[in-house]
Parts: sequence; structure tokens; C-alpha cells
Amino acid sequence: MTSIDLFVTDTTYESLPPATRKMALDCLIDLVGTAAAGTGTPLSRIIREHALDCFGPGRTRARLMLDGREVSAAGAALANGMTIDAFDSHDGHVLTKGHAGAALLPGLLAAAENAAAPVSGREALAALAIGYEVAIRAGMALHRTVADYHTSGAWNALGVVAIAARLLGLDRETLRHGLGIAEYHGPRSQMMRCIDYPTMLKDGSGWGAMTGISAAWLARGGFTGAPAITVEVGSDARAAGVWEDLGSRWRITEQYFKPYPVCRWAQPAIRCVLELRAAHDIDPARVEAIEIRTFHEATRINSAAPASTEEAQYSLPFPVAAALLRGRLVPADILENGLRDPAVLALAARVRLIDDPEISPRYPAERLARARIRMKDGTEHRTGILPALGDPDRPLGDKGLRDKFLANAATTLDERRARDLLALCEELPAMPDIAPFIDALMRPA
Repeated sequence: MTSIDLFVTDTTYESLPPATRKMALDCLIDLVGTAAAGTGTPLSRIIREHALDCFGPGRTRARLMLDGREVSAAGAALANGMTIDAFDSHDGHVLTKGHAGAALLPGLLAAAENAAAPVSGREALAALAIGYEVAIRAGMALHRTVADYHTSGAWNALGVVAIAARLLGLDRETLRHGLGIAEYHGPRSQMMRCIDYPTMLKDGSGWGAMTGISAAWLARGGFTGAPAITVEVGSDARAAGVWEDLGSRWRITEQYFKPYPVCRWAQPAIRCVLELRAAHDIDPARVEAIEIRTFHEATRINSAAPASTEEAQYSLPFPVAAALLRGRLVPADILENGLRDPAVLALAARVRLIDDPEISPRYPAERLARARIRMKDGTEHRTGILPALGDPDRPLGDKGLRDKFLANAATTLDERRARDLLALCEELPAMPDIAPFIDALMRPA
């Protein structure tokens, strides 16, 4: 096993397996597209103004994505993390039951804007891959060792520290203190509260990004932290095995990408109804009832008439109805202007969710659902048990991922700028300095 300090400080881009390099770049592309969509939400507008009010620039300076205004490094991490988290379209990992990238990209940007030397594209991608590896494993360890289901900010903060340690040149002892500070102060907020009451609280990733950046700077200044329980091997037997293959197994390659801009828990059900619609040429106006059998947690996202985009993103009946009605689900369907379509609302009211005893035990390793649609003439159409799309064994593919980027970016950017930004993302491995990429990403939408 490679020790975490050596892994963070000594891993190079050249030493990464090709699949890991590709996944790091794919994650970055997906996060940038999600950020473009998130910028147009009320949540993002509020948190950016908050960062300006409360996190003004001082000895650290960083910019707000697709906005350009300067705040502190911690303030930029907070606002940019919440901007990505504002639009539930970002990548995830099944065993963490959450999302690393929503905090890691903002942490990377904040650290890069304050690094003493230019950061190359290869170094940025290596740092991002390392951050994913630390965050994912910390998340797995946290879920094994505590009873409550915490939001992603509780563990992705540690990945941000790893990234900042790389780009700021922190030594190994300072890194360990930073990890301990981030774990201690990470937002251990209860995820199911956000599921049962969808609001702008979301998944805690903005606070995780801010905590990680703050922890790195505190450790750099000599602030000490207790050893990180989720990281220190042997500190809790229940986490045994999480870190043993660090450096040889790359958990980042297990990431999934969402085809639809809503909670991952709703995605297998959306797939089910879209496949039934295509196979049987279903006329939505003739649908009597829709039955979705899925895992218990997914039955908790049960708002049929969401009043906000947050409620729509944490809904299963509403996006299922929108997808069945239109034959697709795109960002506009779950943003504010898409929430008042009477045909979607009428169809969503006919959706019934059932906790399936065959499916529930397979969560979180698998997100599964099956659907039955009953027509007004008594005809029934059913699926078998289907998984969500976008997992490593059911990938969206390069075209699917880039089409998703452009669809998300189109909510706030014109097509030319969206394509230019995508091209800059793809050119990152060849950049000796990522400053042009960062400048393009920060330019106001």
C-alpha cells in the first residue's frame, strides 16, 4: 500500500493509467457543463452575492465561475461548489452515495489561482485524479464507520485538501494536519433531511470545498489538526481495506455520469418509462397510471408538483412524467419555467412509487427500478429491472458526454462560447499553463 502522503505528493500525470487520465478529463468536462447550467439558478445567484458580502478578497484571491468577480479562495470554493451542486447533473460514485467532483473542481480552481507557479494542464488533471481518489475513499470509510447518512461535503473536503497540498507545495506533515482539520470541520449534515425537504441546502459540497481550502491554508499557517479518522489506516476496523489498494486501484474509474439532470435515484425509473414509450409508441394522453417499483431511498423523492428546481431535482414522479410526455428530459424541464406545464403535472399525479423488496437490498451498489404503465383501455406495458445509464459498464460515451455538456451549457451560454469552452477543456492535457482555461471559465455568462 502507498501511504497517503506519498500518494498525494509523488504521483505524476505520467504515472496515471490511461483510463484514469481519461476519466479525470471526462469528470472535468462534465463538471464545467454542470457549472454552466448551475449559474442560471437562483441558488447560484444568491451564494455568489453572499461570497461577495462575506468572503471578500484579501491575501488570497479567486474568481467566481462564469461571473468573474473576485472573492477570497475560500469564498470562491464555497460559491463555485454550490453553483455546481445547484444543478443535479454532476458525476458520482455509488459507494459514497454522493459526489466528489462538485467540491474538487472549485478547490482546484481556487488553489491554482493562488499557486506560486503556473499550473500545467497535466498537473491539474493529476491533482484532480488524486483529489477524487482521496475523497471517494474517505466517503467510503465514513459510510462504513458512522450510522448517519452524511452529505458529500463531509468527505469531499479531504479531496480538496489533497489537491491544494499539491498545488501549494505543502509538505507531508502539513498535508496530514490539513486532512485532519478538514475532516473535523467538514459539514456532517444529514442527507435525508435534504431528500425529505428539498431546498437550497443540497449536498453540502460547497461547504466541503470551502472547508477543504480553509483547512489547507490553516495547515500551511501552522494550525494543527487531529489525525483524520477516515484516512488513518487502523483507526477504525470497520474501514479496513478502504486504503489498502491506494495507488494500484483507481476508484475514479468507477465514477458514473448522469444522462438526466436530476437525482441519480430517479434515473433508472426515467430510463424505464423512456424505453416503454419507445417500444410501444405510448400516447401519454391515454395513460391511466404509472407504477415505479424501486429501492426505498428513491421512494422518498416523491414530489409530484415541485414548486422549485430543487424540488424537481429531488423528485421521481415529476421527471418521470416529463420524460414520458416529451420522450426526453433536458435541463429546461426541471428549471423554474418548466415546472408549470399542466400536462406534466397531471401525469406526475398518476405516478405511484413502491419500495421493492427485491431491489432495495441491492442499494447502494446498484440503483435499479422497474415500471408498469397502465393505459386507459386496460392495456399494460412493463419493464424488467433496469439500472441507471452512465455507469462504467453502461457509459454515455464520448459523444453522449459532450452532447450533455452542450445541453447543460446552453442554459446560460450561446453555442459558440459553449463549444469554445468545451474545446479548451479537451486541450487541457497539452497546456503548459491552465490560465487561459481558467480565464475562459471565469468570464461572465
